[in-house]
Amino acid sequence: MTFRNIYIVLFSSIILTSCGGGGGAEDIPPAAPTKATLVFPEQNSECNEGTIISDVQSSVTFNWSDATNTTNYEIFVKNLDSDVTSTYTSSTSEKIITINRGTPYSWYVVSKNTGTQVAQSSTWKFYNAGKPVSSHAPFPADIVSPTMGANLSNTTTSVNLKWTGSDVDNDISKYTILLNTTSPPTTDIGNTTTTALDTNVSSGNTYYWKVITEDSQGNTSSSEIFQFKVI
Repeated sequence: MTFRNIYIVLFSSIILTSCGGGGGAEDIPPAAPTKATLVFPEQNSECNEGTIISDVQSSVTFNWSDATNTTNYEIFVKNLDSDVTSTYTSSTSEKIITINRGTPYSWYVVSKNTGTQVAQSSTWKFYNAGKPVSSHAPFPADIVSPTMGANLSNTTTSVNLKWTGSDVDNDISKYTILLNTTSPPTTDIGNTTTTALDTNVSSGNTYYWKVITEDSQGNTSSSEIFQFKVI
């Protein structure tokens, strides 16, 4: 092989190497974002901060800690009276949001970047202050077990229903449990001052249940309808 031919082969190899596959840094997906830590409005608190817009609305600055590997956030704010969830976006760790006064809410934040992975924060509840009142209704109860949509063994004859409850005034007096094989449940299966209640069940049925939370002033709230099946 002549010197000229060797030169052509080497030059072609360099071009193929530099232009060939193998993947560069641009093919490496971004690291997964981390969960944000919620800061304000605080968990199980009455939010007295913000700007009053009208008798029925105020604007509140939601904020949370910066999450690593994150370029933007989605903020989910749920009106616990209407069960309507609103979604907002932010490129920083805060967002001014207009919400109803005298209304309980829950909220959480999802961290995102250009990749496909996301991270969800914990969910907090708060009561957005309205005109001064002497007592606030409790927050709707949250399910613990059986988990939503759970399938239980056909040998199950008794189920321990569990939930959590919270209230700005810390004066919850009792819980009333409604359960039926049809939705919405209407049969009162008992009252309790704890956050658990046993109930008898039978195989082949789907059960629907919810919790009515009552405080010492007679204020009440209703949870979502929960459901499980004994197969």
